[in-house]
Amino acid sequence: MLRTSLLFVLTAVAEIVGCYLPYLVLKGGRSALLLIPAALSLALFAWLLTLHPTASGRVYAAYGAVYVSVALLWLRWVDGVPLTPRDGLGAAVILTGMGILMGGGQRC
Repeated sequence: MLRTSLLFVLTAVAEIVGCYLPYLVLKGGRSALLLIPAALSLALFAWLLTLHPTASGRVYAAYGAVYVSVALLWLRWVDGVPLTPRDGLGAAVILTGMGILMGGGQRC
């Protein structure tokens, strides 16, 4: 489970970086050269999704929870926006859901 969780986190960071860099180009007036690492990051994101050990639909559903949590950390660390207790509670709830989704993978 730890390996899968770390893989989810890496996947989320790759996706966020791949979307954040074009944002800097379009909204921040940064060099269009940032689109090159953005494209590479999004390609890495797509490749990382293929490394997950279970059915793609389950992976995408569980990944969404990790993505939201990593996006909240990005909000705090990169954008400098303080998180609220509701942010923490929401992340805890969706990560619990991710744990339930990925916990067994067996059919009920």
